[in-house]
Amino acid sequence: MFNSLGQKPVTDSGDDPRARELRTAVSRLRRELAAHPADFPDRTIAEDELAALAAMVTHGPPEPARLRRSLLLIAAAIGSVSALSRGLGEVRRAVELFGATPRT
Repeated sequence: MFNSLGQKPVTDSGDDPRARELRTAVSRLRRELAAHPADFPDRTIAEDELAALAAMVTHGPPEPARLRRSLLLIAAAIGSVSALSRGLGEVRRAVELFGATPRT
């Protein structure tokens, strides 16, 4: 169920289901990245931005523009690592729950 702004409401427990889904997706991708044996030049960028995403959803409602920026940095950093593409897709879908990307 969505509210008048097209957003999922906060549950009675106070936990935003969008934030919960993003936390889950970020956690999963962080584990996959940590377990990935290959070293690649932008790995640290991906790790830092995943940590930033995790922090954003922990400290209240995140800013959608900042979420999208982090997502772009993560995608650029690990986009060529096909083993991580599924986890990256899950993070992208979770970020999209916070609002559609504006079209220009």
